[in-house]
Amino acid sequence: MSAIANSEPPCILKNNRSAEERREAFRTETITKIYDNSELPVYALRGVDLTLYEGELAVLLGPSGSGKSTLLNILGGLDKPTSGRLYFGNQELTTLGTSELTSYRRENVGFVFQFYNLIPSLSARENVALVTEIAENPMTPEDALSMVGLGHRISHFPAQLSGGEQQRVAIARAIAKRPGVLLCDEPTGALDSKTGIVVLEALVRANQELGTTTALITHNAAIAGLADRVIRFADGQISSVEENSIKMDPSEVSW
Repeated sequence: MSAIANSEPPCILKNNRSAEERREAFRTETITKIYDNSELPVYALRGVDLTLYEGELAVLLGPSGSGKSTLLNILGGLDKPTSGRLYFGNQELTTLGTSELTSYRRENVGFVFQFYNLIPSLSARENVALVTEIAENPMTPEDALSMVGLGHRISHFPAQLSGGEQQRVAIARAIAKRPGVLLCDEPTGALDSKTGIVVLEALVRANQELGTTTALITHNAAIAGLADRVIRFADGQISSVEENSIKMDPSEVSW
């Protein structure tokens, strides 16, 4: 049985959000990103137009080098496009300076990466508290860790936790400030199938209970079944967008 499962059995979830009910979280307009080197420019993104909606869970699929991580970094304010426009709600992020982007990230965005980036000398609770101490309306570290099924491990240090538990601490840290957006880059990439499913359960639960707009990058096509929408990338462009009328429970994912 899942470590964070609710009392109800796993089920297949219907996607009941209609297009009329959805509000935009992000909108990109012909976003292009070019990295210059000494020989030829490298096009990471080639005119990407995309809308992400409030509260949805979007899975971004595609091979390495297809532009997924570049787009995620731009959405998160870690990078800027070479050209094009990016909107967060009604705010155009592409016009913001460095300090304004820092405020945007601090107030609105949670990040989860493949590697956990926990501070070894701090307990799970203290790692999460690094965020809650600077957020405006945070959860308590205890509540955030309970949401990802680690309420009983709050005093443990990273070295005392498994890889999956460390990743769930990283998720708790990301969601503790109640971000409007959660951006996940290969969050299960370093985990085995059993542990990966538990991590996916934590992400899905945060999306459902907090209403956080969640974008999840993965190479694992099986994870696409969890999403409201699946966005496929190839050669710096979006090759297709598919909507799931029925969403899988994480326990149903085959690795």
